[in-house]
Amino acid sequence: MAEEIKELIAKIQQEGIKAAEEKAREIEEEAGRRAEEIIVNAKKEAEKLLTEAEEKIKRTQEYTRSTLAQAGRDFLLSLKKEINAMLDKLILAGARRALTAEEMVKIIASLIKNYQGQEKEGIVVSFSQEDLQKIKTGLLDELKEAAKKGITLKPSEEIRGGFTISYDMGKSQFDFTDKALAEYIGTYVKPYLKEILQSATEK
Repeated sequence: MAEEIKELIAKIQQEGIKAAEEKAREIEEEAGRRAEEIIVNAKKEAEKLLTEAEEKIKRTQEYTRSTLAQAGRDFLLSLKKEINAMLDKLILAGARRALTAEEMVKIIASLIKNYQGQEKEGIVVSFSQEDLQKIKTGLLDELKEAAKKGITLKPSEEIRGGFTISYDMGKSQFDFTDKALAEYIGTYVKPYLKEILQSATEK
């Protein structure tokens, strides 16, 4: 009887050990499968994050390049405007310096002398108030001599330098003001400036 009990105990122990080993194997296999799943999912997530990061970097680089290119274009446009404005001021200042009272009298005398119309009594010349005073002070006789029958000189608040001349009592006029001459000179100078700026930006 005691022997049978020993055998039963031994059998129970063996079965228990076998069951425990099988359970341990199952747990190990399950752990292995879970580990593989975790690794696969981690790889997928890492690849997804890497792809998203690369796309974000690419978008950022494209945005940065686009922003820099736009900033460069804006800067060049601003620079061109500033250079053109500076050129306009330089031309205008040069025209004003060149249009002294003496020079204007010479030009007007030549215009009157070479005028092909029959009548010269309708000649009206307009100046700034300052230039008109200078011309009336010492140079009016020279103009009258050129006109022979007289000439009307008048001030104009719209003129800062230079003059306008009319051969028909102001119905029409020829513009020799500093602004008009500066615009005329600018039409010849600015194309060269444009070429220079274009050449500079292409280098």
